[in-house]
Amino acid sequence: MRRALSVLAALAVVGAAAFWWITRPVVAGPEVLAGIAPDLERGALVFHAGGCASCHSAPKAEGAAKLVLAGGRAFASPFGTFYAPNISPDPDHGIGGWTALQLYNAMIHGVSPDGRHYFPAFPYTSYARARPEDIVALHAYLATLPVDATAKRAHDVAFPFSIRRNLGGWKWLFARDGWVVAGDLTEEEQRGRYLSEALGHCGECHTPRNALGGPDFGRWLAGAPNPTGTGKIPNITPAKLDWSTADLVEYFTSGFTPEFDTVGGHMVDVVENLAQLPREDRAAIAAYLKRVAPVD
Repeated sequence: MRRALSVLAALAVVGAAAFWWITRPVVAGPEVLAGIAPDLERGALVFHAGGCASCHSAPKAEGAAKLVLAGGRAFASPFGTFYAPNISPDPDHGIGGWTALQLYNAMIHGVSPDGRHYFPAFPYTSYARARPEDIVALHAYLATLPVDATAKRAHDVAFPFSIRRNLGGWKWLFARDGWVVAGDLTEEEQRGRYLSEALGHCGECHTPRNALGGPDFGRWLAGAPNPTGTGKIPNITPAKLDWSTADLVEYFTSGFTPEFDTVGGHMVDVVENLAQLPREDRAAIAAYLKRVAPVD
């Protein structure tokens, strides 16, 4: 009995050490951004492609008010309700005191400046594919936007999902390196993949998830239940989305569908963002969607 207890104690220690190692926050050092100069024009493009205003502007903000990134929008999920934080240049309530490296570690590794895991309601599993120069550019662009002193609202997440350390295990299970759509893509399709899988994070909404909230990469962009519990986010693989490339580009530009309908729901914000990109970028996204594996 004494020996059995000793073995169990040793296994418990090993298990705890493994858990602590797997769930530790991992961040990059300054060398990852060495020599990269900020580019404001590029930063504006990244801002729109990433849909920053769609989540971080105040609820019901319109027009120029969408550039005031005060936060506060609620995002319901099966794990609780998450509230978008203030990411304006305010040094106390926003991210005005952040360095480019801190923004990089938030977007690439999902780790806050104080070393805590972010909840994956912040789509860092997609942003992890973003290029360092784009994050440096975005950091510089965000600093030019209006300052707002709105305090962030705490997430409404119950135990055990509220334990941030557990998110390290979630990342270990579900965060993925590399591209989902691989193979011999054209230059245009590669650009569309970057905009869709990284900056635009299309898969965050359009890909179904398992019981732990991990994306099902085998059903990439095949549609998913709406996290609010109402309706469904559509399948945008070629099995269901049979629009022509020209139709897709027009939709991304004006919001009009081939059936003479107009965009609705959260896609209104997405189209508003995509319309700010160069036309060739919208065409690249359309070309990428044609290369996605069809899923019925």
